[in-house]
Amino acid sequence: MTVADESSGTRYFDCAVSEGIAGERTWLRQADGTRDRLRVDRWLGTSLADGDSEFDSRVADKCCGPTVDLGCGPGRLVHRLMGKGIAALGVDHSDQAVAMTRARGGVAIRRSLFDRLPGEGRWRHVLLLDGNIGIGGDPDRVARRAYELVATGGSVIVEIDSGLTGLWRGAARVETRSTHGEWFPWARVGIEYAIELADKAGLNHHHEKICGRVLMELTGR
Repeated sequence: MTVADESSGTRYFDCAVSEGIAGERTWLRQADGTRDRLRVDRWLGTSLADGDSEFDSRVADKCCGPTVDLGCGPGRLVHRLMGKGIAALGVDHSDQAVAMTRARGGVAIRRSLFDRLPGEGRWRHVLLLDGNIGIGGDPDRVARRAYELVATGGSVIVEIDSGLTGLWRGAARVETRSTHGEWFPWARVGIEYAIELADKAGLNHHHEKICGRVLMELTGR
C-alpha cells in the first residue's frame, strides 16, 4: 500500500464532495478494513438531519472574535460567522474547497495549515471540526499548530470523534460503490486521547456533547 503525502489528502475532500453532490453514497475506508459513512451533506451545510444546523450554531456562538477555520471545506462555518459579524478566514489545501467558500461570500485561502498563515498568534479562536484534528495523521502536531495561531486568552475548538475513546492512526481513502481515491495519512481522536493530548500540552480543556457530537475547547493555563 502506498500512502500519499499530506497535500494529496485534499483529494479526501474533493472526491467525497464530488461524489456526494452526484448522489453517490460515500465512505471513508481505513487501512484496517473498517469504513464509516461520510456525511457529505453535513460538510456542505445542506443536511436536513436533526441537530446538524444546531451543532453549527452552537459552535458559532462560542466564537466572540476573529476566527480561523482550519480545513474549512466548503465554508459553512466561515459563512455562518460572517453572518454574525465576526471576521472569519477559511484555510484549506483544496482548490475546490476554497472556491466553494468564496462562492458563499466567505474569505478563504488555499494553504497547508502548517504553512505561514495570516494573523499568526492573533486569532481569538481556531476551529478544527469534522475530524480535522486528524489531518496528516498527527493530531498532536495539528493541535500544537492550532494553538500557535491563537492570541492570549483565545481558544482552539475541536470536534472529537464520538465513536472512539482513544486514538486511531493510519491510512485512509474515500470510497463509493464503484470508485475509490488514493490512500492518505489520517487519524481519529477520541475523548480520552484528546484529554491526554491537552494535558501534555499544558492546556485547560472543557468538553460537551452537542446533538450527539463531542466538542472540546482548549485554552491556556
